[in-house]
Amino acid sequence: MNLADVAVPYMARTRAYYLALGYDNPYEWAHFEEVPFQPLRQPLDRTRVTLVTTAAPFQPDKGPQGPHAPYNAGPKFYQVYSGDTAHDHDVRVAHVAIDRKHTHMEDRNCWFPLPALRRLAESGRFVLAPRFHGVPTNRSQRHTLDVDVPELIRRCREDAVDAALLVPNCPICHQSLSLAARELEHAGIATVIMGCARDVVEHCGVPRLLFSDFPLGNGAGKPHDPGSQQQTLALALQLLEQARAPRTTWVSPQIWSEDPDWKLDYANPERMSQAELKAAWEEAEKVRIEAKALRMQTLNR
Repeated sequence: MNLADVAVPYMARTRAYYLALGYDNPYEWAHFEEVPFQPLRQPLDRTRVTLVTTAAPFQPDKGPQGPHAPYNAGPKFYQVYSGDTAHDHDVRVAHVAIDRKHTHMEDRNCWFPLPALRRLAESGRFVLAPRFHGVPTNRSQRHTLDVDVPELIRRCREDAVDAALLVPNCPICHQSLSLAARELEHAGIATVIMGCARDVVEHCGVPRLLFSDFPLGNGAGKPHDPGSQQQTLALALQLLEQARAPRTTWVSPQIWSEDPDWKLDYANPERMSQAELKAAWEEAEKVRIEAKALRMQTLNR
């Protein structure tokens, strides 16, 4: 099959990557046969929509977080946070494992489409909820389901939310927000995942997925391309309106590049030297230890 027609197999790729680094306990991705589904209760122009993100608020004292920044565990967050949708927010993705070779974190509109949502709401397309919400990226599925998602649902109910657009970034982000989407639907809130890791989301099992075959970190469209971002958001809203059953996936017609070779690079040990694998292991261990300490520090406050 033509590489251009095949989505990146993130679950298999990351499994091979961590085995190559020397970790012998492959991660078990969330999987459910049953998938909840909440249709819209009213026309979209009367539907109150919120945005859910895994991006982190910029913290200037936590090291590099801007364009071309390396992976940085310092800005990670461990509790649900919320922000006023009437204002712009500086949220970044240096704390998660996006594709740093083929995209460079220069345009937050490709992972945080709040300004575009605000413009559409002002035009009458839907009603924008007063707050957006940030959900932690967490390898612990139990913590996501038992702690983070109930808090997200509580805040959405406070805001009388009817529907949510969820934009994940790294592979684990896709799982965390897939779990969130499932529980939001159980709570009566319709959802659309706008993501780039199709296998992670579909393996988990969600009601609606708009899949963009782009490098991780671009779930809301191409960077510096307002047309791409507008089309991606329009498709997500159409999917929200038109889906009639769970496990509905729409594939964006947009193409990242005429050369699909970019799909072979992310976390691919076959394209890494032994020196690169050793450096990757050292970085993974450093980040693991740092993130664990930060997490314990935050949760014990």
